[in-house]
Amino acid sequence: QVQLVESGGGLVQAGDSLRLSCAASGRTFSSYAMAWFRQAPGKEREFVSGISWIGASPAYVDSVKGRFTISRDNAKNTVYLQMNSLKPEDTAVYYCAASYRLTGSSLRVVTSYNYWGQGTQVTVSS
Repeated sequence: QVQLVESGGGLVQAGDSLRLSCAASGRTFSSYAMAWFRQAPGKEREFVSGISWIGASPAYVDSVKGRFTISRDNAKNTVYLQMNSLKPEDTAVYYCAASYRLTGSSLRVVTSYNYWGQGTQVTVSS
């Protein structure tokens, strides 16, 4: 069982930066792929970024490439999402997700994940 707790959301202006954190419980964090998804009002949950359990090349949705960076610290059981040059269209609830030993294209699929955090709100004003 894995429990995930996100933090770091908030209200910022366009062009600002935020860093989201997701702290995971459990002793096998390094065996889990981690990802960030987001959901805006009236829209489906969308993949933002993911990193496999072996730490291979992270994946990003095209709209955040070059602006967002995902990283993980296995010693701290934490995954981060550094978000730079934020835009109003980045406004959403951001969710952290975990899946045991997930790799490859499945990183982008919402149904690949069986552990989810409660979400943290990110609001970007224009």
